[in-house]
Amino acid sequence: MLGIFLGLIVLMGLAYLGWSIIWVAPIAAGVVALTGGLDLLDAYTNTYMGGFVSFAQSWFPVFMLGAIFGKLMEDTGMARSVAVALTKVIGTKRAILGVLVSAAVLTYGGVSLFVVVFAVYPLALTLFREANITRRLIPATVALGAFTFTMTAIPGTPQIQNLIPMDYFQTTATAAPIMGLVAALVMAVGGYFYLRYREKKLTSKGEVFTEPNDKNLMNTEGDTPNFLLSLLPLLTVLITLNVLGWDIIVALISGILLTMLLNVSKMKGFVQAINKGAVGSVTAIINTSAAVGFGTVVKVVPGFDRLTEMLMGVKGNPLISEAIAVNVLAGATGSASGGMGIALEALGSKYYEIAMDTGISPEAFHRVASLSSGGLDALPHNGAVLTLLTITGMSHKDSYKDIFVVAVLIPVISVAVAILFASIGIL
Repeated sequence: MLGIFLGLIVLMGLAYLGWSIIWVAPIAAGVVALTGGLDLLDAYTNTYMGGFVSFAQSWFPVFMLGAIFGKLMEDTGMARSVAVALTKVIGTKRAILGVLVSAAVLTYGGVSLFVVVFAVYPLALTLFREANITRRLIPATVALGAFTFTMTAIPGTPQIQNLIPMDYFQTTATAAPIMGLVAALVMAVGGYFYLRYREKKLTSKGEVFTEPNDKNLMNTEGDTPNFLLSLLPLLTVLITLNVLGWDIIVALISGILLTMLLNVSKMKGFVQAINKGAVGSVTAIINTSAAVGFGTVVKVVPGFDRLTEMLMGVKGNPLISEAIAVNVLAGATGSASGGMGIALEALGSKYYEIAMDTGISPEAFHRVASLSSGGLDALPHNGAVLTLLTITGMSHKDSYKDIFVVAVLIPVISVAVAILFASIGIL
């Protein structure tokens, strides 16, 4: 079992240094295989690559179509149209709320997290300028709207972090709706009031808005598609997935086709947008598949049985041990989907058996896995966090403290609240 922890330390340490998990995960898996008595070459070519390919085979269409949908929404201006309209309704006096809601609506509608960052940041800049709020709070505000409750908690969200548990627990995207909504309230309300508290505290210290050095930013002016029309593709994905019960692949294709149909005048740019989305999805799916491959190797070494006994031996509700496993692995990989992929690949069948034996609904395990993936994943080496800081021109020193509170601390608390509801039978 020591080899498993050594592999995790290697994985987490190298990922924190900024090394790509695409080649770090096989190295970490090699450490696990070597200390576990496996043949190194066989462990890589068969076990590791078996897990890698299996996950990619199952999920690549979703990653690719989701990225294409998001890119089309971005390039046609529809994502910006939704964000602009929402911020106008909410007003500049509530700048933090405006940015938060804009990011949340886009994420819940199926737009990828990275696209949301690009679409919302220019609006955040305008609102924070008018409200005279320090820019150091922009990353945490966007993170709260895009990386937390809309990603893992609100029932029916088409984000991959809510879809992966479906195969392991035979559930749907709306699994455990009350648990999800309660956790979402904890994250959204708790995060919002924390950011308002920070706004007042920083303003009282004289920290106000300062212009960024980068002037080559996408502006919020100019023609944008009609707000209601821009909202239609997002609603289409949600309704076809959750109301009509269509497969997520078909739901995303519906959103893509409607986006293109509503923007026929911009069809010359469709091929480029689709190309960029498809290419961008490759890195995302390979990153997650690499993490799942690591989990597959962990699963076959002798020490895994002991690790399973330890996790299953956590006293109390088995949902607690699931939350610990997913959170730790998400933190180690710096990836919500990657960490959850490792945990469920290794332990998903065990937790499903527990659900069948104990009478705890598989839906509760689904929701806890999803929620837990969005906790420790947002540690400093997380890819989305790094992208967010780069786009906003902020450093870890400037903004990570606030990101940590809204995207790590409060989400972890929300998991505990969700488990409490599950323990009294409220799903």
